[in-house]
Amino acid sequence: MSKPERVNYIQQRLEALYPNPPIPLDHKDPYTLLVAVLLSAQCTDLRVNQVTPALWQLADNPFAMALQKVEDIQTIIRPCGLSPQKAKAISVLSQMLVSEHNGEVPADMAALERLPGVGHKTASVVMAQAFGEPAFPVDTHIHRLAQRWGLSNGKNVAQTEKDLKRLFPRGSWNKLHLQIIFYGREFCSARGCDGTVCEICTTCYPNRKHPKKINKP
Repeated sequence: MSKPERVNYIQQRLEALYPNPPIPLDHKDPYTLLVAVLLSAQCTDLRVNQVTPALWQLADNPFAMALQKVEDIQTIIRPCGLSPQKAKAISVLSQMLVSEHNGEVPADMAALERLPGVGHKTASVVMAQAFGEPAFPVDTHIHRLAQRWGLSNGKNVAQTEKDLKRLFPRGSWNKLHLQIIFYGREFCSARGCDGTVCEICTTCYPNRKHPKKINKP
């Protein structure tokens, strides 16, 4: 199967499996999504969704959050891990949103990336899921599957993102990144598939005999 054939097959199969993929992190607006994505670093979406209701009770907007003690934020988000760094980032970014953006989350990649605790992936998720702007956030699931499926051999997520953006139509990016994440969790996990087990891997590479070595991000 050639690369264009793989790209076409993968997109059609994912569309059949996940025609309307939901956004995994519970949120009600760009701000609560931004904070939830920040909390999801090295933490499962399920755990974040268990923690955020209590955080929104404390404060669910930048104006209210900026007034909270970092210690109080940290107490609530401790189950998400890295709580000292995350609590400080939530506090400071909330203050910055108030002072620099009138309490609004900017629909601008560069402005988002200037906020503490917000890297390129987090900013991409917010641009895609809160504002509907084409972006292709690459997490460990997408990085792994892109290599198993012969779409990228990137040694880091930045290269994988560039490769995937070149292969798939811009209008499909926002939906496709969610579809790949859901497929990776359900069928092609790090331990559940080694490139020779799941349906897409075996269809794309029916003659692959050995586990696919993955360049770690």
